[in-house]
Amino acid sequence: MPAGSRPAKRDRPIGLGIRLPVPARSAWLVAMSAWNRFAALLALSTLLGPACLVRAADHSLLLVPDRVFTGEGAPHPGWKVLVSGERIVAVGPEVKAPAGAETLALPGTTLLPGLIDAHVHLFLHPYNEASWNDQVVKEPLALRTARAVAAARATLAAGFTTVRDLGTEGAGDADAGLKAAIDQGVVPGPHLLIADRAIVATGAYGPKGYAFDVPQGAEEASGSDIVRVVRSQIAHGADWVKFYADYRWGPGEPSRATFSLAELEAGVAAAHDAGRKVAVHASTPEGMRRAILAGADTIEHGNDATPEVLALLKARGAALCPTLAATEAITRYGGWSGAAPEPAGIAAKRASFAAAIKAGVTLCGGGDTGVFAHGDNAREEELMAAWGLPHLEVLRIATSGNAAVLGLADRGSIKPGMRADLVAVQGDPAAEITALRHVVLVIKDGVRTPR
Repeated sequence: MPAGSRPAKRDRPIGLGIRLPVPARSAWLVAMSAWNRFAALLALSTLLGPACLVRAADHSLLLVPDRVFTGEGAPHPGWKVLVSGERIVAVGPEVKAPAGAETLALPGTTLLPGLIDAHVHLFLHPYNEASWNDQVVKEPLALRTARAVAAARATLAAGFTTVRDLGTEGAGDADAGLKAAIDQGVVPGPHLLIADRAIVATGAYGPKGYAFDVPQGAEEASGSDIVRVVRSQIAHGADWVKFYADYRWGPGEPSRATFSLAELEAGVAAAHDAGRKVAVHASTPEGMRRAILAGADTIEHGNDATPEVLALLKARGAALCPTLAATEAITRYGGWSGAAPEPAGIAAKRASFAAAIKAGVTLCGGGDTGVFAHGDNAREEELMAAWGLPHLEVLRIATSGNAAVLGLADRGSIKPGMRADLVAVQGDPAAEITALRHVVLVIKDGVRTPR
């Protein structure tokens, strides 16, 4: 065809020497487009296998472990669980696989709801690799984000299908980007509840001791500015708002209360008005007291809790996340081998945890993972059991208990209609809690995750 010439509008070529009028040609192109999409999908399924079409076909999967822990009570021997698409549809001893369903035998295992960690920092890595100061000041954001992607993958592989990340510790709003990447299937990881930068009283956090201003590990606020900062963090994607009610004002000093009660009340009210719950870092009795009176939903750490503070915590219905594993890990980094006699810090932490159990406060499970290695999240459950909680109570806290504290009504239990987040472990964690480390299967939203 000569340059610049075109066939008449009513007589266009479509290939193979065939010419069609414009209306017929349009219909043909639509049909071919649909065929091409189907052909591409068919080719992809041939290359990748049937797993790539599982979600589209609402695939049914019957799981047959030795026993099922539903999130409450004792495990049920001989029970099965039927999953269809993203949801659990049947649970019990007589569940049958429908026509076309896949059956997956899991001999020797216990099937549990996907585990939930209520206190992680995906943008931190163990302090024996690099100090907190060095991570915040010296590590570029790209490196920290790459580490967070790896941390998210390790967390999911360990059977934790939901985590609450309580602050990026100097990495800005990067947790919102990581959450989006996981939700969009770009990278593997658990469901994330994020707290953005977290909020500290002006001058009360770190890093400190430099001759010039350096990036801080959380966002500073004071007075009437607190409400603005709360709303700003929510606008940047925060699912939870986190405050530091106490901290060290200077190197070597003990922790002291930072925000006034009025400041915390204003911040908590602004968060609650926006439908967000509030977590508060508080280790001192006064920091805890102010946080509880201000309406905090969870208290993080609680190292020096007194009987009076624990009674107030119980009366107000807030939960305590004791983060035992962080205390233990930091003490080991300082040279403790784990042998007797225990250092004073460990003995004090044990005592405060025992007092919390005795007081009957609501406990949630989260070890401050990031202080120690991601994927080692079950270290908190092991310590809870070793320090006095019955194994079944530890398992309940790590599943349905954490789901209730975090306000997640669609997970944490194995029953019809719940989100199909599941983990199978070799052995029986009700008898030996370390079985939580022996993960053989993780399912998130009904999809088996690579291992």
